[in-house]
Amino acid sequence: MKDFIEPFLYPHNLFLFGLVIAALRYKKVGLWFLVIWFYAFGNGWVANQVRDWYGSEISQAEVPTNFNGDFVVLGCGGDEMSIPDCAKSRLDQVANAVGARLDPVTIHMTTLYCTPYLNYLKAKVPPQTRFDCFHGGETTYHEFFNLDQRLDHAKSFVFVTSDYHAFRVHKLAQSYGLNGVVVAAPSSTFRPVNCRASCYLTVNLSNFDLFAKLTAEMSSYLVYSSTARWTRWYKEPPQPTR
Repeated sequence: MKDFIEPFLYPHNLFLFGLVIAALRYKKVGLWFLVIWFYAFGNGWVANQVRDWYGSEISQAEVPTNFNGDFVVLGCGGDEMSIPDCAKSRLDQVANAVGARLDPVTIHMTTLYCTPYLNYLKAKVPPQTRFDCFHGGETTYHEFFNLDQRLDHAKSFVFVTSDYHAFRVHKLAQSYGLNGVVVAAPSSTFRPVNCRASCYLTVNLSNFDLFAKLTAEMSSYLVYSSTARWTRWYKEPPQPTR
């Protein structure tokens, strides 16, 4: 009973019920539109359907067991001496997959600071593993422009990135004709929320966060795809690594 009643007392759900009361009281189309918008983008059941689509069509949580191609690890910052946790998570995913392979594997990495990435990964993969580390540019769009000239289009690839950027990575791989899948360990925003009985009558802040991130990501790719043919802002050669 506690789990059922408690969500109704959260501020965002009190706001939702206030909107419903206002819409019933004043009978304004604009208020009903606001109720529908607020409910649709915050409802757990609706958001879980989007999460399920994202996890099946855009990215996967793990490297496929039968994958026999190469890996592309998109950079996640760092400095000359260390790498952040997000980079370690990506490199660990690759290391676990490469460790089970008997054939030589090439791991491509795009980052400004190659040395800490290489030091971290070399200790975790077989000695026959090959590495290609370079600074592809400031954004994912710069990175793919340079990856397109370095990767063998006849091979298959696993692109390892964050779940937040998985959409643009998926679309960029398709636009450049690269055969592969996107792998991203889901963060709390992209993991399904528990949907009990109260889920259908309430909203959850993590769902608003999900749609905000997806909107930003899709808008970013829309700007790129709309300007890619007649601008050169993303067409910069690889920069020196550190």
